[in-house]
Amino acid sequence: MRRIVTAALAAVLGASAAQAAWPERPVQVLVPFAAGGITDVIARVAAERLQTSFKQPFVVENEPGAAGVIAAQRLARARPDGYTLMSCPVFQITIAPFTHKVDFDPMKDFTPISILATSPFVIAVRADLPVNTISEFIAYVKSKPGKLNYGSAGPGSFTQIVAVMFLKSAGLEMVHVPYKGIAPAFTDLLAGHIDMMAATPVETKGYLGSGKVKFLAVTGANPSPQLPGVPTVSETLPSPPIATTHGILAPAKTPPDIVNAIARAIAAAEDNPEFRERLQRIGVEPARKTPAEFADIIAADTVRWRDVVHDLGIKVQ
Repeated sequence: MRRIVTAALAAVLGASAAQAAWPERPVQVLVPFAAGGITDVIARVAAERLQTSFKQPFVVENEPGAAGVIAAQRLARARPDGYTLMSCPVFQITIAPFTHKVDFDPMKDFTPISILATSPFVIAVRADLPVNTISEFIAYVKSKPGKLNYGSAGPGSFTQIVAVMFLKSAGLEMVHVPYKGIAPAFTDLLAGHIDMMAATPVETKGYLGSGKVKFLAVTGANPSPQLPGVPTVSETLPSPPIATTHGILAPAKTPPDIVNAIARAIAAAEDNPEFRERLQRIGVEPARKTPAEFADIIAADTVRWRDVVHDLGIKVQ
């Protein structure tokens, strides 16, 4: 009997020691969109900080496709050992089940770790479009129903849903042009290949006042400090505020010791003025939530976006 107890105790202590030693090798951080967009930039800033905290490489791997569903499904199937994480917008897992055929459950197959940052979207149009305000844009599009287009990060992506919500609230009809990420879509907007898109300050703030693109309004409840002088959509339309929340997830059943260690490292980073300034400099606002608070956000968003997707009539891809 004593040998059995001793063996069991050794196994428990061995498991605890293994968890305490994490990470003993590089950690992979999946990003569900192409390099250069808001999700990719935030992931790289966070990975750099975590690498400093844990003295191991946190390697960002971009895996775009199916509006981010491919990366999310890969995370859901990954071993819950702390060596595969995903940095993504919360909508990535809360909207996808209602816009794509997926084999993951946002409430059961992931472990929320921490929120990193938040950001509204901005309704941006090509520079030579003959409008300067939301009201002028609405009138212009209504004069050309079905003849103008808008870009997004892919079918069923949050950028498409934000754009569709805006178009519906304004009573507009435009043609959807999907891309494999927000960065290539914004590149085509700058080139004049598409007419409009819902972008974020990460892609857009460097072009404020450049004459290369026009920013008509932001989708947040308040004006964005990243885009001074740009009004909110709600000042013109009775449209609900929309912002994107970015966080870090692990597969379900990832050991709590690992989850809490990463959460503490991110919380410490959020308290660091240099880290906060870096996030603000790239165009997002720092945010801080515990794993439990993050889980509550996922639960609430899952209900919200299920209803919105149904109301907008967006079909499963």
